[in-house]
Amino acid sequence: MKLVIATPLYPPEIGGPATYAKLLVERLPKRGIEVSLVKFSGVKKWPKFIRHILYFVRVLRATRSADAVYALDPVSVGFPASLAARWLRKPFFVKIVGDYAWEQGRQRFGVTQNLDDFVANERVPRMVRLLRKIQTRVARAATKVIVPSDYLRNIVVSWGIQKEKIEVIHNAVPQEEPGLVPRTVEKLPRPLIVSVGRLVPWKGMEDLIDAVALLGGQGNRASLAIVGDGPDLVPLVAHAEEKLKGGYIFTGALSHADTLSMMKHADAFVLNSSYEGLSHILIEALMLGVPTIATNIGGNPEVITDEHEGLLVHSGDTAALAAALAKLLSNEELCARLSARARESSKRFSTEAMLSRTSEVLSNL
Repeated sequence: MKLVIATPLYPPEIGGPATYAKLLVERLPKRGIEVSLVKFSGVKKWPKFIRHILYFVRVLRATRSADAVYALDPVSVGFPASLAARWLRKPFFVKIVGDYAWEQGRQRFGVTQNLDDFVANERVPRMVRLLRKIQTRVARAATKVIVPSDYLRNIVVSWGIQKEKIEVIHNAVPQEEPGLVPRTVEKLPRPLIVSVGRLVPWKGMEDLIDAVALLGGQGNRASLAIVGDGPDLVPLVAHAEEKLKGGYIFTGALSHADTLSMMKHADAFVLNSSYEGLSHILIEALMLGVPTIATNIGGNPEVITDEHEGLLVHSGDTAALAAALAKLLSNEELCARLSARARESSKRFSTEAMLSRTSEVLSNL
């Protein structure tokens, strides 16, 4: 089988799609699937719309000699890839790891609702409505839609897509040797709390800062390191300075290996999102055995059971997050127990299981 993979990101770019695409490129050929990669980074220098036209042309050229197209998002690469597949009458697959219209609405168009409320709301800004129509059209055009969690399958069903058309394949995260911890982070006093994520509203970094400040106000002072970049960097730095007065650092984007080192170096890892499909970083926290706190939203409860592999808290509950942090940081026996169970539980997300199921779905034309 010859497969074209249309990806929005690829190493050295970071993010879930980049990690996933690299894994497919390296491992699918061993399962009889020849892969051609079409990266969106090759057209990013062009203005909007023009870049999508150019990307469509690139996918079209690559697909002429292929058996199928697999797009790793429903809009930026998914829409032009679906048109190319339709033009050539080739099977089209799409992976959906979130609601693109909602994400853009939160970042750029004033949407404040959580995802579960958003999908039931028809009154949204015009541009968000357009993005919603595009992602739904792409999903309908697909031979199969692949999602990483039961939660996201239900989200895509809410778009009007038949449940039978959607395949749940849990993400696998290949193990990688950790890199280096920045010296500025090594100098921070312990205990150290680490969080990783794009600096956007739904990652909950502002509430995490508030929780660490609350913790310090209760006599349990801890340092905070946040790994990642994004549009909220400047206001978040200002908020941290106001609330924490020091004892924190924003590292910016780090390499994957150095990010793993940061997590391994932590006394507690926090994923305080108000939305997650199925988080790669949360699975990596399990693999590393770092004591972890996550919100009980989206796909997170499919990764962590409260008090078993980690602790779960309600999204937006700063007091509960501070209490969970205090519980972890003061109880070595609890941390050791959670760490051992997390490492064992992470085996559910094996690379072989994910590749086997993915190749089966893609090959069943």
